[in-house]
Amino acid sequence: MKFRILLSLVLLAGAWCCPVTGFTAPTVPESTQTETPQPKRFNFADVRRRAEVLASQPFEATNDALPDFFKNLDYDQYRDIRFRADKSVWRAEGLPFELQFAPLGFLFKQRVAINLVEDGEVRPVAYTNELFDFGRNQVPANLPADLGFAGFKVLYPLHSDSHYDEVAVFLGASYFRAVGQNQNYGLSVRGLAIDTGLPKPEEFPWFREFWVEKPAKDATELVVHALLDSQSVTGAYRFVIKPGLNTQIEVKANLFVRDRVQKLGVAPLTSMFLHGAMKERFFDDFRPQVHDSDGLLLATGNGEWIWRPLNNPVRLRISAYQDSNPRGFGLLQRDRAFDDYQDLEAHYHNRPSIWVEPQGDWGKGSVQLIEIPSDAERYDNIAAFWVPEKPVEPGQQLEFNYRLSFFLDLPNLSPGGRALTSRVGAGGAGDLDPSRRRFVIDFGGEALAKLADDAPVEAVVSASTGQVKNVVAHKNPHTNGWRLSFELLPQGGEPSELRCFLKLGNDVLTETWSYQWTVAK
Repeated sequence: MKFRILLSLVLLAGAWCCPVTGFTAPTVPESTQTETPQPKRFNFADVRRRAEVLASQPFEATNDALPDFFKNLDYDQYRDIRFRADKSVWRAEGLPFELQFAPLGFLFKQRVAINLVEDGEVRPVAYTNELFDFGRNQVPANLPADLGFAGFKVLYPLHSDSHYDEVAVFLGASYFRAVGQNQNYGLSVRGLAIDTGLPKPEEFPWFREFWVEKPAKDATELVVHALLDSQSVTGAYRFVIKPGLNTQIEVKANLFVRDRVQKLGVAPLTSMFLHGAMKERFFDDFRPQVHDSDGLLLATGNGEWIWRPLNNPVRLRISAYQDSNPRGFGLLQRDRAFDDYQDLEAHYHNRPSIWVEPQGDWGKGSVQLIEIPSDAERYDNIAAFWVPEKPVEPGQQLEFNYRLSFFLDLPNLSPGGRALTSRVGAGGAGDLDPSRRRFVIDFGGEALAKLADDAPVEAVVSASTGQVKNVVAHKNPHTNGWRLSFELLPQGGEPSELRCFLKLGNDVLTETWSYQWTVAK
């Protein structure tokens, strides 16, 4: 049973980057016009109506037949196709945002319509081959004149006024990514996840059309609308992109259900974890760690903060954290030192964390974490999303609003002591029981650093199966934090849900560290 999502879908998003200048969109050819007439004065309500009407009709998969040249492109050939510098949208007008478009080909075979909106007027963007430099590819002479686009990227002067940086990209199904200052692309966001992690094929919704509002000369945010479609759900999305030190995207999603959905994943995050400090599987790799994210952080509706280290399991693992009206969740990269990775090319230490902050009440449900066995870093094998408790039935209309933050570090995100590192190894010196495991968690933070070395800090540890032994909590002078350690005596080969935190009297000092231990085979 495999649910792997090719990392190529997101790695390629930044492959067609180049300097930019001006653009004027010609009239869209008649063959690329959408069936529904464009509204005269566009707003989000128009996209919402489109999604509602679309949901009342049978799903129709796209039948765009790509020429063999595009269909047969490999990874390197696709990367060699670049958007031309003198064709970028709004460059000649000196606006703070610019757009570039992605070609079809390789893994990206679904054509998307892209529109520009100015003063409420919609102007479709027409495809021409002249928009692209095909590099060293041997291009046929008879390429279609109306082939279409696979997606687009957004540029903004993120670090200096004289240079436009890529800050966001929408490419492939409903995937999108963003970065803030001094960040490299890493994990991705999706518009929606459907039936992810179930023993049946996953459904991949896709953004079939976009509307990008033209920004003002002093704009600090860009508004993008999108129409989502799939066999089971349609949706109207509004993204407000706010570049900065920690880039934010405000998301409004109105969903219309065509068919019953067994598992609806809201605000889904997709990442990669090959190996890290918690590994119990051997990887023949000179790098100490290889991952885009190293943990799931939850802020529950009752105020508890939970940290769950990620792992690359030997078999599919799904964890569900029941909650009501969650305050937030995200996949974080907490190991920020180059020495943690020793990778001069991938720059894993600069890959962003993403925090999802619900706006309004989401009701009852669960944050689900899916960890898929993987043997290579080119696969995205981690997914996390919110699953509503109530069944999703045909005819339903759902709305979810949330804020996405892309950051390297938000020291005050978790108010108490944070889990800095998590490690596991053999337990019991001289113990003949090879299944005995020792867990070591280092917590850090300003409040912990101020505690005296002899403060009566207590470690609270629990396990769903097996026995917990040798629980110790003491000051770690090397981190100026506190270290918690304990041993687990497993109960046969049964998995065990582990939880621990530090407290002083009745005051909880740290996040709750949570981990699902299983026998490595």
